[in-house]
Amino acid sequence: MIHPIWSNIFRGFQRKESQTEIALKQVPVFENLKKRELKEIGKIVHERDFLKDEYVFKCNTPGLGMYIIIDGEIVIEGDDGTEFARLMKGDFFGETALINDDKRNASAKAFSDSKVIAFFRSDLLEIIRRNPVFGTKILFNLSNIMTKRLRKSNNLIQQTKDNT
Repeated sequence: MIHPIWSNIFRGFQRKESQTEIALKQVPVFENLKKRELKEIGKIVHERDFLKDEYVFKCNTPGLGMYIIIDGEIVIEGDDGTEFARLMKGDFFGETALINDDKRNASAKAFSDSKVIAFFRSDLLEIIRRNPVFGTKILFNLSNIMTKRLRKSNNLIQQTKDNT
């Protein structure tokens, strides 16, 4: 029998996942990544709190990256204040800025006090430079998301044409 003083003190110990890691695992941009890769993303993302009515970004400003909502609600609105979408915990937005740095075509504003994680284009480019296979996984996931959204938009356009 092993004396208790020599037992493995780490047996049964599981590292608790951070709120950031849990959120990242649920975002399609990061699906199919290994635990090690998710941890690396977790180290480079930027967490920020926004007060109610504070802008995450404004329309016509350069796109720097994507955002994942950890807590609160974010409203996506047009230049004229028209609400396009209301997003909440677990939702993500702004992912096209990971591909190009075009100006934003909408604004994102905190509908309530909110906490978001930001993943910037410069961080993605650094991942691609250091580990092309890892970066390609993220780019492939992004292309799948954008393809699905394009198909959905095309279907809505077709439905609108069919109804007129």
